[in-house]
Amino acid sequence: MVLEAVMVCVDNSEWMRNGDYPPSRLDAQQDAANLVCGAKLQQNPENTVGLMTMAGGTPEILVTQTQDIGVILSSLHGLRIRGKVDLKGAILKAQLALKHRQNKVQRQRLIVFVGSYVDVPEEELVSLGRRLKKNNVALDIVSFGECEANESKLEALIEAVNSNENSHLLSVLPGPHILSDIVLTSPIVQQEAMDTGYGVGTGSSISGQTGGGASDFEFGVDPNVDPELAMALRISMEEEKSRQEALSRQQEMDTSRSEEYRKEEQSNADISQGDEADAELYDSGTNAHVMQVDSGQSSGNDPTSKRTNEEEQEDYDDEEEELQKALKMSLQDTSETKKQP
Repeated sequence: MVLEAVMVCVDNSEWMRNGDYPPSRLDAQQDAANLVCGAKLQQNPENTVGLMTMAGGTPEILVTQTQDIGVILSSLHGLRIRGKVDLKGAILKAQLALKHRQNKVQRQRLIVFVGSYVDVPEEELVSLGRRLKKNNVALDIVSFGECEANESKLEALIEAVNSNENSHLLSVLPGPHILSDIVLTSPIVQQEAMDTGYGVGTGSSISGQTGGGASDFEFGVDPNVDPELAMALRISMEEEKSRQEALSRQQEMDTSRSEEYRKEEQSNADISQGDEADAELYDSGTNAHVMQVDSGQSSGNDPTSKRTNEEEQEDYDDEEEELQKALKMSLQDTSETKKQP
């Protein structure tokens, strides 16, 4: 919540007798100013609001900085129409009143209602805007009645004073709408909308009630005017958000499952290829063993090996025979030796 000291400047010139803003420009302005003062006091318990008029010879301060909304209301309803507006003099006087505020921590803000023709040269307004900017004074202007005639001058003034989007120009064209309703949905009153960038910006023009407040709230609906509709829209948005999140999670799960299935298929394919390779290796080993066995059998039936075995047997028999002969000869020699004397 922004802590502010606000000075509201109202137009009480002869132009306020016009009835293009029902019931009249003055009555429409009084309701809008009443709404602005109450909103500013509610935004922060330490905010203060002052009130002054801009026409009637010289600008006049009706209420100095106060938190008593009752004093402001009584002063608003006691306005008298007279003379023409002195915009430059009123802004300078309002700035001086804000400078002497008791709480110096409060930010300074001017809210000016302009419902008559501005005869101040554009160069002087630009110089005035730079002076306000130098003194850290924010400026909000509600232009109604003579919007087209004052548009270029007021835009130049706002452009000169604007710093970090702290100043706004709200142009409300004549129509069946109510001026206070348009001001209610503007950044001048909606401090939260102004801080977050929603709402009507600098130099905006509004020709109807629906065009002015549609973008100032979350769903284009003022919760203060129709809380049930705002709540229904908020619930619908939350349900849609939940549905989108659930759909996103489901898609992520499907993607993860498909990836796991692909990896499993790849693993099964690798295992199958390994089994085939083992089977081929087993078949090749079995064939080699069979070939070795066949080779052994064929070598056992070889006639050449048969002949070699028979020859070995004959050699063995010959050796036995020779040993027997040698043994007999040895026995004969022994017996002859014994017979000799």
